[in-house]
Amino acid sequence: MLKVIPENTVQKTSPFKKNEFNNFLADDQLSKSQLLGLIDLAIKIKKNPTDYNQVLAGKSVAMIFEKPSLRTHVSFDMGINKLGGHSLYLGQQNGKLGERERVSDYAKNLSCYADIIVARVFSHDSIKQLAEHASVPVINALCDLYHPCQALADFVTLTENLTKLGKDDLTQVKLAYVGDGNNVSNSLMIMAAILGVDFTLISPKGFEAKASMIDKAKTLAAESGAKLIFTNDIDAIGQQDAIYTDTWISMGDEDPSKKKQVLEVFAPFQVNHNLMAKAGASIVMHCQPAHLEEEITTELFDSEMSVAFQEAENRMWAQNAVLVSLFSN
Repeated sequence: MLKVIPENTVQKTSPFKKNEFNNFLADDQLSKSQLLGLIDLAIKIKKNPTDYNQVLAGKSVAMIFEKPSLRTHVSFDMGINKLGGHSLYLGQQNGKLGERERVSDYAKNLSCYADIIVARVFSHDSIKQLAEHASVPVINALCDLYHPCQALADFVTLTENLTKLGKDDLTQVKLAYVGDGNNVSNSLMIMAAILGVDFTLISPKGFEAKASMIDKAKTLAAESGAKLIFTNDIDAIGQQDAIYTDTWISMGDEDPSKKKQVLEVFAPFQVNHNLMAKAGASIVMHCQPAHLEEEITTELFDSEMSVAFQEAENRMWAQNAVLVSLFSN
């Protein structure tokens, strides 16, 4: 028998005040207390999912996917179901946003039917337009600049592994990202800066994070006290608790003529047991899909040091925390 949660109980689960949380678009739109609240809520939902299985009862979620996905699609679809809601997948058959019809029209039409919009798109501009013109909340499930759902799940995972790392809270954790300065590293860097987590970004020359994203992170770190390090030298990784990596070639950029060159440039930046030992890191993180023997060795990815599948599971719980908070306001 499904357990119905009284409205006042649901309100208490949200880390946000009423009307304070309307969309989930980018990491830098949330405060430290709000992010910690979402992390805490995600862990609570994970431990007691039946307490939340009617939060989305009678609600429908439209999921726009310009880019294909395994974890994002499945984690949202099944997560919404666990909250008692209904999801509708809108794939590439509808074409790229803004081509067949204006993004504003797309947003207004979906708002007629759906209670929330989840969008995995190529351009952050599409996310901004959806949020501007939709009359329902919008969640950024990935764009070219941010991957906030992934970063939230990653910090949920780090929180769950604090004991393993020998830490009392996230501010004591040292996290390094090794690889391309992309949407994943942007969100990790910004969320780390907000939370007060020391963060090191190591990328080959020419593949660093955009200056505008680095500037955002530096501003946020100045407020939280987080130490940020940016380097092209893999030997300067220093002491770390966790090392994170991602594919060297992003989805949609798989140009065969460039792949060989990219692999050669990134080869020294492979995350393996030797690098883990050099940094003294206890866990390795990866958002997947993993290109084994490229950015990470098979041996390390399949080892007990890897929390990649814990991160994958936590995508669902982190996103459910966002959904619960959106529908509690």
